[in-house]
Amino acid sequence: RIELENGVSSNEESIDNLDKQLSEAKITLSDSESKYEDISRKLATLEADSQRGNERAEGAEQKIMDIEEELKVVGQNLQTLEVGEEKTIQREEKSQEEIMELINKLKRSEYRGEQAEMNIQRLNVRIDQVEEDLLGEKYKIKKVSDDLNQTFDDMINMSV
Repeated sequence: RIELENGVSSNEESIDNLDKQLSEAKITLSDSESKYEDISRKLATLEADSQRGNERAEGAEQKIMDIEEELKVVGQNLQTLEVGEEKTIQREEKSQEEIMELINKLKRSEYRGEQAEMNIQRLNVRIDQVEEDLLGEKYKIKKVSDDLNQTFDDMINMSV
């Protein structure tokens, strides 16, 4: 009987230990299920975030491709503008040279004009002198003609 009592006591202790272990296992199971649900929710959230992130990444990749295409177009436009700028600079330089040539021609023309005006003034002075001399000569010729006519008249009157 003692053996049986010891066996029963031992069995009761085993049952108590097993109950205790069962109770702990239930608590662990409850904690694990709670953690599993939290992890499942977090996983679902992360999967949704991942999906949105992928969609945004795809959108961003498309935007990047669009921007790269725009950048190519801008680069081509820039090259065209640079070529146009070079041509404009060349035209401007050529125009500047033409302006300088025209300025030099204008200066030469102005100088020639001034020289011509001085020559005209000299010639006008000379013309005035020649006209005075001519007028003087005309008066002399007139006087000589008058003297000659007087002489002819005197000769006619003498012969009469």
